[in-house]
Amino acid sequence: MKTSKVYLAGAGPGDEELVTIKTINVLKQADVVVYDYLANNQLLSYCKPGCEKIYVGKKSGDHTLSQQGINELLVSCAQKYATVVRLKGGDPFVFGRGGEEALHLLQQDIAFEIIPGITSGIAAPAYAGIPVTHRGMSAGVSLISGHSADTRWQALAQSELTLVFYMGVEKLDEI
Repeated sequence: MKTSKVYLAGAGPGDEELVTIKTINVLKQADVVVYDYLANNQLLSYCKPGCEKIYVGKKSGDHTLSQQGINELLVSCAQKYATVVRLKGGDPFVFGRGGEEALHLLQQDIAFEIIPGITSGIAAPAYAGIPVTHRGMSAGVSLISGHSADTRWQALAQSELTLVFYMGVEKLDEI
């Protein structure tokens, strides 16, 4: 049986220089990279010659594969290749569905490792000079999906935390 490992790696917020060294190192070793729309394509230049690159989309309203399809693809790749990298925009566990992918790999008894990435909800404000926490102003930060139908908007509005919304364009009026 082939010994394989799947890396669920964060590609950071889009700036190639903000990706972790560990993500670059696993890209250099990868036999296959399964990447999404939000991952900077320049990161693929770190892959060794012969590395298979599979685009799985996940652009709003335009999904190349369903999440279940991606989960199954990761299992299939792990059965075929020794080193599989699932390159996900931002951080795999911040609205990146990395938790679902990790659970699926766990259920299939496939070894995996999470490599955190910088999420845009922290990076974008920082680049703009806006701290998401600041003594005396905000003791915490909430990362909120704008897709959620059951969000308690009033409670969030009364919170003393910094509110960072992801994927909220379609519900901007409500937010």
